[in-house]
Amino acid sequence: MSVDTATVKKVASLARIAISDADAERLAPELNNILGWIEQLGEVGTSGVEPMTAVIANTLRLRDDVIDADPLTGGGRRPELMANAPQAEHGFFTVPKVIE
Repeated sequence: MSVDTATVKKVASLARIAISDADAERLAPELNNILGWIEQLGEVGTSGVEPMTAVIANTLRLRDDVIDADPLTGGGRRPELMANAPQAEHGFFTVPKVIE
């Protein structure tokens, strides 16, 4: 596939980007080079290669999901919090519907 200045201008207008004629002429060969690299990547044999999400195998360090019973630092304060709510239902804040 070859990109010419008309194609560059059309893509720029679709992306709502103002572009001059000189910029379009300058960008056409660059886009052709990028498309050439993509074609080269398509020629690489990847059968039998498993997809990766990262180069290094990462595991997340997780903490225990525990409610701190100390009223100064953590949980156990639901009644106090719900007392401040304009509306509460089943122990949760109730808010008005915003989607019509």
